[in-house]
Amino acid sequence: MGLAVVRSLSAPRRLSTAQEIEDFEQELVDQYLLAGVGAGLTDKTLTGDRVAVFGFIRFLGRPVWTAEPQDADRYLAYLRTERRLARMTVQQRANTLARFFEFVIARYQGDLHALTGSVLTQPIDEFNRPAKADYGAARVPPAADEVEMLFTAWREALPDARKFLPAARDYLAASLWRRAGLRIGETVMLDIRDWRADLGERGKLHVRFGKGSRGRGPRTRLVPAINQVDVLLAWWMRDVRHQFGDDWADPDAPLLPSERRDRLSGRCTRIGDDALRAGLAVAVARWLPAWAGRLTPHTLRHFCASSLYDRGLDLKAIQEVLGHSWLSTTTRYIHVCDDHVERAWVAANERVAARLAGGTE
Repeated sequence: MGLAVVRSLSAPRRLSTAQEIEDFEQELVDQYLLAGVGAGLTDKTLTGDRVAVFGFIRFLGRPVWTAEPQDADRYLAYLRTERRLARMTVQQRANTLARFFEFVIARYQGDLHALTGSVLTQPIDEFNRPAKADYGAARVPPAADEVEMLFTAWREALPDARKFLPAARDYLAASLWRRAGLRIGETVMLDIRDWRADLGERGKLHVRFGKGSRGRGPRTRLVPAINQVDVLLAWWMRDVRHQFGDDWADPDAPLLPSERRDRLSGRCTRIGDDALRAGLAVAVARWLPAWAGRLTPHTLRHFCASSLYDRGLDLKAIQEVLGHSWLSTTTRYIHVCDDHVERAWVAANERVAARLAGGTE
């Protein structure tokens, strides 16, 4: 995203016309976005920030430096009730506005007061700031035997699939979500060179396009090929990938290709996430109909975390596998199978029983 050349906000000026006020607001936003460039935010994040700030300015209908908390109250209510935006989207808009006003207050409060006579206040406060959108919405995955039934039936049906190659590719992708906890976007962006069978005891997947924190670009990690991921990828590279085309030996070719060909090179293009989602949906509807419309790629990521935890992997290791920045995020993935409350209840009852058996209260 290109940024306009901005002049210093401390340059001599007057705000006597509507155009001068609009230009000054534009410069405030440009300075905020320029700071984001310095912080390493991606173009996509900066574009979203710009949309959020100018959306609030248009709704406000007066200079942005006059905004007060009640204005943010009305704006967030408008986004929910009239625009009907998703909870996560409203939360992101509110967080962007909070950062923007923090930036302007920290850097330009004095200049703005001298120029306009206004004292800026933070309109997003503890009372109107939306709670994190996924709090209280635990993503409970299927039971282990249900997932095993789905993938067993899927695997056994592959040789008879009407289109074997896309069926095998969709099965591999879903298996990576189930066994390695990859995000769907990370899966799509894997290249052949990202499978490093030479690293470690079982090999490792080099995830180069992991989800970054606050839009600061991709966060890379190496995912050990535990949980039979090494067996899956060996099968894929030995028996399937070369059937898509002669680019199977090109390290920069997509690991999960589409059947479509690039017009210029004639090689397979990269599969998209919609096709992989559709492949999972068809398989679930056929072999696990009770979960039709509910079992998503991200739910399988939750299943992976829960199953690894249930098999004794510690939280820190699961955090590294999933690529979470914060351990608290990982805990929300595995709490559905955490039985410490049940174990504490059993232990408490055993203590009570022991005291009664000994004749003590």
